[in-house]
Amino acid sequence: MILARTFASSARRSEINKVFPSAAEAIKDMKPNSTLLSGGFGLCGVPDTLINELEKRTEINGLTCVSNNAGVDGGGLGKLLATGQVKKMIASYVGENKTFERKYLTGEIELELTPQGTLAERCRAGGAGIPAFFTPAAYGTWVQTGELPTKYNPDGTVAQFSKPREVREFDGKAYIMEEAIKGDYAFIKAWRADPLGNCEFRFSAANFNGAMGRNAKITIVEAEEIVKAGDIPPASVHLPGIYVTRVIQSTTEKGIEKRIYRKDPAEAAAAALGTGEAAGKRERIVRRAAKEFKNGMYANLGIGMPMLAPSFVDPSVEVQLQSENGILGLGPYPRKGEEDPDLINAGKETVTLAKGSAVFGSDESFGMIRSGRIDLTILGAMQVNQYGDLASWALPGKIKGMGGAMDLVSNPSNTKVVVTMEHCDKKGNPKILKQCAFPLTGRTCVSRIITELAVFDVDFKDGLTLIEHAEGVTVEEITRKTEAPFKVSPELKPMEV
Repeated sequence: MILARTFASSARRSEINKVFPSAAEAIKDMKPNSTLLSGGFGLCGVPDTLINELEKRTEINGLTCVSNNAGVDGGGLGKLLATGQVKKMIASYVGENKTFERKYLTGEIELELTPQGTLAERCRAGGAGIPAFFTPAAYGTWVQTGELPTKYNPDGTVAQFSKPREVREFDGKAYIMEEAIKGDYAFIKAWRADPLGNCEFRFSAANFNGAMGRNAKITIVEAEEIVKAGDIPPASVHLPGIYVTRVIQSTTEKGIEKRIYRKDPAEAAAAALGTGEAAGKRERIVRRAAKEFKNGMYANLGIGMPMLAPSFVDPSVEVQLQSENGILGLGPYPRKGEEDPDLINAGKETVTLAKGSAVFGSDESFGMIRSGRIDLTILGAMQVNQYGDLASWALPGKIKGMGGAMDLVSNPSNTKVVVTMEHCDKKGNPKILKQCAFPLTGRTCVSRIITELAVFDVDFKDGLTLIEHAEGVTVEEITRKTEAPFKVSPELKPMEV
């Protein structure tokens, strides 16, 4: 009798069918003034079919949209910004979306900028029934102190600032409290889904889709392939059907934001470094940065000069590169014709996977970062002060967003943070200062600074020590071009390049 009931129950369960005939049907009961979570990173893993349908429904407005970034002009959530359906964005990056930037700076929309890892965790926590949590990311920054402009007046003055965060100390370290995000709806992009709602993601298209898919009251999935129940192996289900309300067929072609192709290392470096005196400076910095890699390291590299450093690493040194959008084991850029829209790095560039790589969601990626599993991160900077404070994400009157940088520098006791930058700005002003003038990315987090003139070690209490100088560069010249005071190592030596 018990066996019969079990069999009958299983048979009924197999009849569950969450597949809707169209995007229009799936969102027909969507309400204005809702909080909408939208998966994706750049153009990768973006639920475009659902967004395109929502764009037609302009009566569904007043939305609070949660996404890593708001797409691009004419693509992704950028379409909903253009139609005026978005009242508020919660994001980590404004990026190159001119519509987003203009509407924010003229007071047409509200923006809650959140560090990328914090955003992922706020979404994950909301889906896990955790109302708030403490994170080391953004302590000592505008996020913590409540100085982020969240809304502007039409004349460009600030109408509203963010709320200060509660600070608490654990094991001698300061953390700030962040509240979970709760979604009314989630738009999710999956590679494959079945009628039960089980979903499988593909490569870096996982990004925010899993954390957001678990969080909403109504999760709507658009899938590239809708398969029969049981066709997705249980171990390959990345988002279980218990979280999913509706499934539709994706009908939108996937986009690629930045197609970058493989070149031989010398050609790639030459193209990225530029020409003339500036190229020489950058090459010196990059070659010295390459010396920071040690065999067996896990490393995360910022966009720009840091990404060039692996080209100059000795072949005997094996390092696994991590990208915060969900890749451990980045390979080289693809050859032309081999690019994959589901394989991008944190700069939205096409990439490949190295042998032995792993892929995962953004929430897990930042768990690795905050917990200090990454041995080395190399970042660019606008300014660094004498005690290792870093400013790298905003200029006065220009706020693009901090992306993942605040998370990457949040555990300097475990992760070595190296800054690569030119010694002075374009006007000749020093970038190594007594105090940073620009908004901070992190406090007392940078342990080494590499410029075209010098290498400094940073002690968070005692300040700077000059340990290397470039060939032909004197201590006097370095002193003249460095605002911050520094000591000179008794073992001062020429820069290793």
